[in-house]
This record gives sequence, structure tokens and C-alpha cells, in this order.
Amino acid sequence: MAATTARKPKPNEADSANLLKYYRDMLLIRRFEEKAGQLYGMGLIGGFCHLYIGQEAVVVGMLAAAREGDSVVTSYRDHGHMLATGMDPKGVMAELTGRRGGYSKGKGGSMHMFSREKRFFGGHGIVGAQVPIGTGLAFAHRYKEDGAVSLTFLGDGAINQGQVYESFNMAALWKLPVVYVIENNKYGMGTSVERAAAGKELFARGQPYGIPGQKVDGMDVMAVRQAAEKAIAHARGGKGPYILEAQTYRYRGHSMSDPAKYRSKEEVAKMRQEHDPIDHLRQKLLEEGHADENALKTIDREVKDIVSIATEFAQTSPEPDPAELFTDILIEA
Repeated sequence: MAATTARKPKPNEADSANLLKYYRDMLLIRRFEEKAGQLYGMGLIGGFCHLYIGQEAVVVGMLAAAREGDSVVTSYRDHGHMLATGMDPKGVMAELTGRRGGYSKGKGGSMHMFSREKRFFGGHGIVGAQVPIGTGLAFAHRYKEDGAVSLTFLGDGAINQGQVYESFNMAALWKLPVVYVIENNKYGMGTSVERAAAGKELFARGQPYGIPGQKVDGMDVMAVRQAAEKAIAHARGGKGPYILEAQTYRYRGHSMSDPAKYRSKEEVAKMRQEHDPIDHLRQKLLEEGHADENALKTIDREVKDIVSIATEFAQTSPEPDPAELFTDILIEA
């Protein structure tokens, strides 16, 4: 009797759809940031510009576990968070290039754009300044009893700032619905986290306040999503704040002006080859039968088109009128 070979089970359609969405979202952030880097080099983006290349799995995994009404706030490395919340790439790119079609009408640039509709409350240029803001957002959620959670992102370089611990204390006292996401990309500007932070586990910084936490592989979008589900459920369930430390890696310098000579090319290459979040998910999609090469190529073409359209929009959008300097200064409440 001829031997029969076991057939690989067909993937669940919902699982495939989710995985393909995460792949597309991460790829969009990657291609958008690569284009932003090119435009900066051409002098079309001024001021500061901090790219998110390499860290895409963190925000995509976190937002995969969030729900409508949850708020997001982060630091200056913020373009990926904007795109992950669903903000229009055209408006983001136009703001980066200082054009009227940008989210802040061309006046804010990389670190000062917001979307009330998407509940994205900005990237913030002062190290750690977003943490008390995110804590305040959590207070508003509790005050309004809207069932929402504040996702407050910070870097390993911000974890030693005093306002972070003031925020931890208040959030723990009042059991605020906030998840603090430490994006530990191993370097705060040019200093490695080992040289700057006492203690190897940054998520444990909340223990004196009774805040639980955990560490997660920030280069694996599925691992992040799973950890995010637990953390968000804790905060949404009225149990107070939670800390997630996502161990990730940025491939570029701290900002576009940083040559990143404090680490070797071999170190960066090793991370790219062995831990790239997009390549990791791509391999999973193919090996488990969620998609074939043609489907992934189609997604790649669609993402490139979106970025091209955003770039064209940014370059053709007019510059703001000088009178715009005097608008949005005050608001009557």
C-alpha cells in the first residue's frame, strides 16, 4: 500500500488576514521612512528627523491589540506611530516637508503633528515629556469612564528622567488605564543603555510602585501583539498601569544628523540579517501558507504607490501663507 504524505493544514483565513495586515503596516512604515530619509538628504525636510526603521513591529503589534478610542502618545521618533494609527501618509509627508497640506498646516514638522480623529496626541521633542501627557490622557479616560486606554511610548533614553517616575507614582495611586511601552532600541542618542541605565530590566522600574510589567521581543510583531493584549487587558480592566519593555533596534542613527559611529557596521548587519521584523514575518507568511510570493509582491507595489503618492502630494502642496504663523495660537475654552 502506497505511503501517504500528511497535508499541511490550511491556515485560518482570519489569521492570514491579520498577518498580512501587520506585514503591510510594517512595510508601509519602512518604505515611508526610507523616503523621508531621502527627502531629508535632498534638503526637502528641514529641522530634526528621527527615523523608525527597524522598530516597526513594536507599534504595529501594540496597535493590533488596541481598540477604537484608545489614545497614543510618543516621543520624537513618531512617524511610524502616526501611520500605525491610520493617519494619512499624504498629510504626514506634507507636514514633514513644511507644506500646507500637512497635519499641522506645515508649521509643526516631524515632532509636532497630531490627529484628534485618530487619537494620536503627538510626538514630543523633550525627552520623557510625553510620559506625563500620556498619564494625563489615562486620567481623562478614567474620569470620562469611556473604557479606553492610553498607550504611552518612551525610549530607553527617557527611562531615567524624573517626570517618568512622578507619572508612575500617580498612575499607580489612581489605578490609571495606561500602558507604558519602553522601546528599548539599545541606544539613547549615542550612549548604550548598559552605560546609561542601572539594572538590565527596564520594565522592572515600576516595581517600587506596584506596577507589573514584562519584557518582549520587539522585533517579533506577533510576540508584541500577544504581550500587548495582556497589558491592555490589565489596564482596561481597572487594575492600573502596566509596563512593557520591547527590546528592539534602530538601523539608522539617532537622527538624520547622527553618523552612528558608536556601534559597528557588523552589529547593525547582524541585527538586519537575523532579527529584521519584516523579513521574519515574511518568512512566516510563506512557510505557513498564509500568502505566496505574488501576493507579497502585490503588497509591496501597493505600499510603494502609497509612498509615491504621498511624496508627490507633499512636493506639490503649497507652502503655508506667512499669516499662518498667527493662527492656532490661542483657543477659547
